[in-house]
Amino acid sequence: MNHIHAISRAMMEYYRGDAHQIQHFTKVHSFARQIGEGECLDAHTQFIVEAAALVHDIGIKPAKEKYGSSRGPLQEQEGIEPARKLLEEVGLEKADVERICWLVGHHHTYDPVDGIEHRILLEADYLVNQHEGQKGEEAARAAITSFFRTKTAIDMCTVMFGL
Repeated sequence: MNHIHAISRAMMEYYRGDAHQIQHFTKVHSFARQIGEGECLDAHTQFIVEAAALVHDIGIKPAKEKYGSSRGPLQEQEGIEPARKLLEEVGLEKADVERICWLVGHHHTYDPVDGIEHRILLEADYLVNQHEGQKGEEAARAAITSFFRTKTAIDMCTVMFGL
């Protein structure tokens, strides 16, 4: 079993019975994969982006349990340790685990952006949240001019929202 598949299956088990969360991380992963491919990432960077996209919201569950809230900063704070445990269990190298955990701990931190993996994770999550939050054409136009930086995410947003 490859690592991306193993991480996906482990996350599905982690969120067993929570179809919304499973659907969310699956969509973020799909967009992150497409953005990474569109931006011509090398294979290792593509792997980091995809793995981070799968586990980015792992902190929601412990944040809700501890604080009764899943606000972004709490997700970032509470997601690092469960992400580390899951990634180590599927056999990732230590340096990859650390980078992915850093991304989990910063996936709601828009400034400063640290690397293309961070940029793509932010953009993929934003695309999914834009739709799930039922924000319309006006919000999509604003995001294109003020948030998105990769050509691929801009193109995806333009097509998705018919701009």
